[in-house]
Amino acid sequence: MAVELRSASDSLKTVQQKMQEYIDNGVRLGWLIDPQNQQVEIYRPGQDVEILRRRSPSETSPTSLSGEEYCLGLFLI
Repeated sequence: MAVELRSASDSLKTVQQKMQEYIDNGVRLGWLIDPQNQQVEIYRPGQDVEILRRRSPSETSPTSLSGEEYCLGLFLI
């Protein structure tokens, strides 16, 4: 599993390419946390990137995240 937190100085495209490299090299689950766009991109091999966005200004996060079967018991709320 890989987790990237995009900083203000990071190009989104560069961090997205990095996440795809992780997946291409065997990582089974990746989270790209993007505070600037208030979203999380979830990467899995052989699947389209899933994007979770904040639904309203009063929400503090898009949703909860699970480590799925790769990191059992890991949840980000």
